[in-house]
Amino acid sequence: MAKKDRTGNRKTREQRRNTRVPELGYYLIVTDTEGTERCYFDGLHSDLPKEIQDKLVVKVVETKTVRLIDKCIEFTAYDPQYRNSWIVFDRDQVKDFDEIIAEAKKKDINVGWSNPCFEIWMHAYYGSMPNIQESWTCCDRFGQLFKSKTGNNYDKADKSLYRRLAQTGDETKALKIAEQKYKQCIDNGYTKPSEMCPCTTVHNLVAEIKGKITE
Repeated sequence: MAKKDRTGNRKTREQRRNTRVPELGYYLIVTDTEGTERCYFDGLHSDLPKEIQDKLVVKVVETKTVRLIDKCIEFTAYDPQYRNSWIVFDRDQVKDFDEIIAEAKKKDINVGWSNPCFEIWMHAYYGSMPNIQESWTCCDRFGQLFKSKTGNNYDKADKSLYRRLAQTGDETKALKIAEQKYKQCIDNGYTKPSEMCPCTTVHNLVAEIKGKITE
């Protein structure tokens, strides 16, 4: 079945063949939250040098937690160019957290998970990933930190979220902190993501996208 264009009409095979393919590829990011991840990753893409933005597509899609993998598969089947496929979600109260991650990996889908929540990754921009077990506490403490650093209230739907983080924090240091925390958990014998807290793998996706600048 041919793909529809923006007007709802089916594209012909020739039209699809002539679609420009970005030199640095497509990233599909499927998340189960409304606002935060979209604002962060849209902002990250917009912050890239203009010449990189023109060569790289970053598409963020939101769905329910139980649909993360299925939605990812749907998009990659419909648009095979989204070969860099990721699901990004939090431990929070997800009971099948480990199972979802394991299933995604079996299906060659990358996973950017955070335990307890995405805010633990953003904490790292300001020099640490504190030992916080509950997502609501993590969000609250990050909000206070964000306000002290930026002078702005933390808003999950803030389209300037990434820019504010990048300007007032240290992304290079954040990447190192996240990697160190991950290795620390492994060294301590924790192998299940649900047991690895505070911890995240979102930094792998961020590092991969930012690495396009040097390619």
